[in-house]
Amino acid sequence: MMFKNILLAADGSPHSFRAAEKAIGLGKLTDGAVIEILYVLDGSKSKSDVLKYGDSDTASLKRKEMLSRYENLISESGLSCKTTILHGTPAETIIKHANEGKYDCLVIGSRGRSTVQTMILGSVSHKVMKHVKSPVVMVK
Repeated sequence: MMFKNILLAADGSPHSFRAAEKAIGLGKLTDGAVIEILYVLDGSKSKSDVLKYGDSDTASLKRKEMLSRYENLISESGLSCKTTILHGTPAETIIKHANEGKYDCLVIGSRGRSTVQTMILGSVSHKVMKHVKSPVVMVK
């Protein structure tokens, strides 16, 4: 199978960085592969980030710093990448974006940053696995 268009769902968690390494491994199997980093800005999360960092500029700077870690990791591996930031509920937004694009696979960490949400809502990665049409690689 060719992995030319890879979608990486990123949230800054350790599982998510391991997922980035797996996406790079898959990307290296195909010449000219591109990894798209997808970060979903959850409305409730952005409010808590603003409270945590004091203002939206600082929160958005922290987000850029986190995303640049992925971008650097990917570009240092010799692969191309682009970053997409969408607003919405993480699972639903990832599913919609993945299904509307032409991706050879989606790579996602098995757990994100929020353990309380996982227990209450069921994990984002679990929902994504069930509803994304392309192959999904879940990384522990």
